Amino acid sequence: MRISELLESIEAPTFRTIPPAILQPKSESRAIPEEKTMDPFEVRIRFTQYLQHLNASVTSANKTAQYALKYRDMDEDLHSCILEQLERNSMNNRANIMYFIEILCDMASKEGHDDYVRMIQRDILRVVDAVAPEDGSGAANVKVVRKVLQGLQQKSFLLAQTVTEIEECLKERDTQPDVLLSSPPAETAEANGSGASQHATPKPAKPNGVARLDKRQIEQRIEEDRERHKRLREHIWAVPPAGPDAEFDKLWNETSELGDDDMDLYEEEAMERKEAGREWREEQMQRSRLEI
Repeated sequence: MRISELLESIEAPTFRTIPPAILQPKSESRAIPEEKTMDPFEVRIRFTQYLQHLNASVTSANKTAQYALKYRDMDEDLHSCILEQLERNSMNNRANIMYFIEILCDMASKEGHDDYVRMIQRDILRVVDAVAPEDGSGAANVKVVRKVLQGLQQKSFLLAQTVTEIEECLKERDTQPDVLLSSPPAETAEANGSGASQHATPKPAKPNGVARLDKRQIEQRIEEDRERHKRLREHIWAVPPAGPDAEFDKLWNETSELGDDDMDLYEEEAMERKEAGREWREEQMQRSRLEI
């Protein structure tokens, strides 16, 4: 009787209804947001900003190159941005873009998108003229151009003949290395000191519109060059992976050809060995006689 009363006192179980949205799998309930497609004009503006803010760090150049490869379907438009920024920005920024070009070609080649490499090969003369103009205003960038050209040649992005021809042109542009870093011209100082000189007719601007670097730009260039040299020293001791016969090839290349002096040396060594052998035999014969 007590068991029946206990069973009657237990309430019937109640089941809570589960909403159908919860029963659906997570993959179906959560929709993956689609990536926002950027307008071509917006892509161009963003890439231009990347180029304008390039510096000596590898991270900055890699980020810009990755952006260019991300929108590789607009490679012609982005390549035109590179040329425009080379012709419009300061000499410091042109040097940074020149270093960036080598990184872009390297990354594009590794990812199998050689269109950027072909466009750089096509417009390499225009790039060099923008970074180191013929009027001497970019003489401070001549070393930068040479270094990048050597890197492009070593990576087989440029032919040796092309680099040699450009080197001949650069020799004529490296005649005024301090044109950008020199003090203001004399006519500017006279204009600040005398009233008569203030009304003098100013000289026309340079054809490419490039002005002299101010103190801030000079300090920035020094810091960027110091950063690049520091990074270069980090890779001085890097040794490329060698094959199994690397040590043999090294010794073979360092060994001189056989000559008369070598033959005389070999004869002397042979005579010394023969004499040492004769003395050893005599010593052994004496020991055997003493034992007998």
